[in-house]
Amino acid sequence: MNQLNITAIATAIALAYSAGAMATSMSKDDYKSGKATIAAEYKSARAGCDSYSANAKDVCMAEAKGKENVAKAQLEANYEPSEDASYKVRVARADAAYSVARQKCDDTAGNVKDVCLKEAKAAAVATKADAKAQLTIANANQVAKDKTAAARTSASEKSTAARQDAATDKRNAEYAVAREKCDKFVDDAKTACVKDAKARFGQS
Repeated sequence: MNQLNITAIATAIALAYSAGAMATSMSKDDYKSGKATIAAEYKSARAGCDSYSANAKDVCMAEAKGKENVAKAQLEANYEPSEDASYKVRVARADAAYSVARQKCDDTAGNVKDVCLKEAKAAAVATKADAKAQLTIANANQVAKDKTAAARTSASEKSTAARQDAATDKRNAEYAVAREKCDKFVDDAKTACVKDAKARFGQS
């Protein structure tokens, strides 16, 4: 999968499970009610998976669990809004989408399955890298608001480093996908494929 496709998948993960994504404070009673609703919806979703079998059931179960985890993270973010809580929501979405994608890869085999798993992992890594960068930048900017020009400089440096770290994580994940695709070749063709992948993604 090329970089554009992985980025597209990462964007899709960021949008997945996103109902109620805007955090708003809520009362303790609403919080308790929300927890009960999430538990009931998860139980219902699990029951609905019983109509499926084999891997289709596994996919259904992964979707149900993923939605539950995202809903729990979103509830916490609504109850006690913070940059950290928002970060946890983004990570929960990435994990949920990755879990479903992994199950769907079980419908394939051999190198096709290996590539499918690497692509799913790469998309999750990209989403989490962006989420981590956003958290670091937000925290650094908050510090900058409260301190001197020196703090603003530090915030800028941290923001730059966070973006660089995110780019490195994405590049490494994309290389893993490209490297996995080389396994369908043999001998000189495989060597050339690996060499090209290393060159494209800056691997030594």
